[in-house]
Amino acid sequence: MNIEVAHKIKTLRTSKGLSQEQVADYLHVAQSTYARMENGETNSWVNYIQPICELFEIQPEELLKQDTIIVNQNQQGGNGAFIINQLSEKLIEQYELRLQEKDQYIKRLESLLDKKQL
Repeated sequence: MNIEVAHKIKTLRTSKGLSQEQVADYLHVAQSTYARMENGETNSWVNYIQPICELFEIQPEELLKQDTIIVNQNQQGGNGAFIINQLSEKLIEQYELRLQEKDQYIKRLESLLDKKQL
């Protein structure tokens, strides 16, 4: 459970574009303490569940659920929400692989251009 919650907290933080230090400041803890929570090294997140949920605009149940978190990205309190689940991790892996392939393709094209210019 600790690892799942830690992963969700990290996902929520990155989806909001916040640094570990910003979240730690919000929770009034050291950045290293927050990093341990986010890495699943401690279960002290339990002591901060309410402020964590307030910061990320979720209900405590959503943080503790097994597979899905609903994150409200609309700062005005509207209903602009999206679902983060296990599929998002797979998509990220696929995009990272595609980006690597793109970089390799660009290098090949650059080397071909260099050969033509010589």
